[in-house]
Amino acid sequence: MLKIFNSLTRNKDIFKPIQDNSVRMYVCGMTVYDFCHLGHARVLVVFDLVRRWFQASGYDVLYVRNITDIDDKIINRANENQESFLELTERFIQAMNEDASALGVVPPDVEPKASDNIPQMISLIEQLLDKGLAYANPNGDVYYSVTKFERYGRLSGKSLEDLRAGERVDINHDKNHPMDFVLWKGAKPGEPSWSSPWGEGRPGWHIECSAMSERYLGAHFDIHGGGQDLQFPHHENEIAQSEGAHEHDYVNYWMHNGFVRVDNEKMSKSLGNFFTVREILKRYDSEVIRYFILRAHYRSALNYSDQHLNDAKASLSRLYTALKKVDSHSVSGDIDWSHSLASKFKEALDDDFNTPEAISVLFDLASELNRSGNLKVAQLLKGLSGILGLLERDPSEFLQSSVASKLSEVDIESMINQRNEARANKNFAKADQLRKDLLDAGVVLEDSAGKTTWRRS
Repeated sequence: MLKIFNSLTRNKDIFKPIQDNSVRMYVCGMTVYDFCHLGHARVLVVFDLVRRWFQASGYDVLYVRNITDIDDKIINRANENQESFLELTERFIQAMNEDASALGVVPPDVEPKASDNIPQMISLIEQLLDKGLAYANPNGDVYYSVTKFERYGRLSGKSLEDLRAGERVDINHDKNHPMDFVLWKGAKPGEPSWSSPWGEGRPGWHIECSAMSERYLGAHFDIHGGGQDLQFPHHENEIAQSEGAHEHDYVNYWMHNGFVRVDNEKMSKSLGNFFTVREILKRYDSEVIRYFILRAHYRSALNYSDQHLNDAKASLSRLYTALKKVDSHSVSGDIDWSHSLASKFKEALDDDFNTPEAISVLFDLASELNRSGNLKVAQLLKGLSGILGLLERDPSEFLQSSVASKLSEVDIESMINQRNEARANKNFAKADQLRKDLLDAGVVLEDSAGKTTWRRS
């Protein structure tokens, strides 16, 4: 029985789909004006795992992850670069897809761009105006009136007065209330704009997701996800827009992953501890990064440090080393769900996607495989790992790969041959020195049955 911690109810709720055997899920994606950072990577990997588990559990999943390709940051960056916003965003969409692919993230079923859904946003704004939940100003701006929506603050758990006191709200005499938020912005010089009933302009950020989720999933769907930082105001405002327009529930389950911290400080550009996925990939294998993200529960803080990445690399190597004991071509990855450890794995992911507990099952299987060399255990280890997007490579390829190494594979094989020759000539001092030189360079030799194999440490 799958349970999800629902940010709306603040409880682990039993998952009950709106439509039998079907999951409709929307996740707030990237604002594409720069390269993806580790926080973006966490969203990508976490909800890729959520989708994988639903599919492994027998559900049909329709997964929508949007792209915000029109917003203040995008416009400012494009103007700085003296290029169109479309040129800028297409470049960073491609970079985002490359990063996601490197991390083993399967593309969503639908990936709508905000700029392709302007008519849907205009239609939704018109509905809000007709219901008296929004108002237009002579300058072409349209605002949502938060005082007209009685349940505003339900997701964040705060009253409108609490939210107003806790937020830094700029004084804006065009708004009826300081917490009112923009639905449509009147055109300004140097900005892209579209025609609307209120004149030339562009949409506000919050209306984008309400309109795109409704277009592809309907006005009421199962799961809405995103980073914890989006809970307020973005997701709060989505609820106000969608439920205000349609007068029924918008989403049944709200999921939010935790923040990323760097050496126990929140990751931010101002602190100088801001890491892009591309920077990290220069130093660590992409699967190590995915393992590192999944090793923590999605709702907990994820603390980035070199030590934690090194630990993740060592742990993943242990799993691959166990799998290497059997012929990889004979390991199909079939899952026998009647096996006690498979049941334990399922219980873990059914409990709000508890990946740390699920990964502990993989190590139980690796220990059993090290003892027995049993092919069925190897198949179960590979199959369950595959649900997490792990252990999908040839063990030797992973263990011998290195993002940044002093020695190439040719160099290593040459030194192994020199060591074998020294041993044959009973020059054990030279053989031992070659082993030490390799170890100092991060290469571990393993002698077994008259054959020497190697792996990166």
